[in-house]
Amino acid sequence: MLKFTNIDQKNPDKDLSEVRSKHFKEIYSRFEKKRAEEQSSRCSQCGVPFCQVHCPLQNNIPDWLKLTAEDRLKEAYEISSETNNMPEVCGRICPQDRLCEGNCVIEQSGHGTVTIGSIEKYITDIAWEKGWVKKITFNKEKDSSIGIIGSGPAGLAAAEQLRKKGYKVTIYDRYDRAGGLLIYGIPNFKLEKDIVKKRTDRLKQSGINFIMNCEIGSSITFDEIKNKHDAILIATGVYKSREINLNTLDSSNVVPALEFLTASNKKGLKDQVKDFENGRLDAKDKNVAVIGGGDTAMDCVRTAVRQGAKSVKCIYRRDKKNMPGSQREVQNAIEEGVDFNWLTLPKEYLGDNSIEQIKIVKMQLGSPDESGRREPEVILDSEEKLDIDLIIEALGFMPENLPKMFDKSDLTVTQWGTLKIDYKTMMTNLEGVFAAGDIVRGASLVVWGIKDGRNAAENIHNFLMNKNNIKNPIDTENQKETARG
Repeated sequence: MLKFTNIDQKNPDKDLSEVRSKHFKEIYSRFEKKRAEEQSSRCSQCGVPFCQVHCPLQNNIPDWLKLTAEDRLKEAYEISSETNNMPEVCGRICPQDRLCEGNCVIEQSGHGTVTIGSIEKYITDIAWEKGWVKKITFNKEKDSSIGIIGSGPAGLAAAEQLRKKGYKVTIYDRYDRAGGLLIYGIPNFKLEKDIVKKRTDRLKQSGINFIMNCEIGSSITFDEIKNKHDAILIATGVYKSREINLNTLDSSNVVPALEFLTASNKKGLKDQVKDFENGRLDAKDKNVAVIGGGDTAMDCVRTAVRQGAKSVKCIYRRDKKNMPGSQREVQNAIEEGVDFNWLTLPKEYLGDNSIEQIKIVKMQLGSPDESGRREPEVILDSEEKLDIDLIIEALGFMPENLPKMFDKSDLTVTQWGTLKIDYKTMMTNLEGVFAAGDIVRGASLVVWGIKDGRNAAENIHNFLMNKNNIKNPIDTENQKETARG
């Protein structure tokens, strides 16, 4: 339990920046068996595991670290997958520095955190290779069916949990591949697409039905879906890009982050992408500016580097310490040659037919706002101009107008456009219609999407049990015990 005092923290090897900036493959190697066991043994098995407390899924991290250290990998995988439907995905893309690893007790004591994410990835990759990841089984298929709109993390997690209970599940998605942002939003150097495909293939092999290229409102009406199923889960995510409202010329060289990333990911999947082929969404030989400081902005700057951009700048109005994304991703971008313009605010886009320059102004941090973050303030007479060929706006995402898209005006939304639910049941104001993930909480992390999907599945199950007057077997047994007492 005290091995962390004489075994140093060691992360998996990482490709050199000059090598990895030329390709889209994952940049981190997998732990070798000995190194994984050694790093797992550094866990202090503390009485109150803050790593688990700060994990949205409440993963039993100390347990599977101990099992990994003892070379009991199959058991480690079984415990890991009990609480997480995609541990190999979370191991790769979770901002562990803000969650489990950032709250590791031995990190707080100055010995360097246990490399939780890399070990989680190692465990599950081995599980796939060994054939331990089986298709879903259950005792008997139920008559009830559930329709899920959206095949992102929340929808996939809910589908798996419901299928485990024997429900018939159909997933509807507007895109041609399942996975949502896992496929089209996150670059390969963080998450190679075969990882996601293995998960969705497993769900298909388990009897979950996928209907792709299905746009609710045009391909099929919402009411048609509702009439097909006993319950509905809306897990569409949020895809509408926030704008800085400086592109008054509507210039084509100002693009939303998701459009840029989707084009790049589709090219990686060997698809034909017209706006990439004609150069609009290709950063090659261009001076690129990415506006924003979150994980999506980091995905954009690092993608632009790999596409062969002449220069890549990240423009963010606060300082490095206050960037909302993973500091690990920021450091990776710095190593790959991205020029960070912290405390900088775009003020105006300049150009005739297309944008040729950005007028920027420097900022300083003033008093804290209502969230506790220091508010950026403009420094007078600090204007500059940057020559630019491509501007990528990575300012976050907003929900689309679902009541309008679904032709369901009585579907209630919040003032932010997210779906309004009863947080005890996760049901919307429509009977039997539930919602989960980013469409409820706003743009967030994959791990929170998985958590919400799991919770929604349990609430849908409870709703159908009550609707059909079926008592929970555990509750019935407890009642019998009480009567005997």
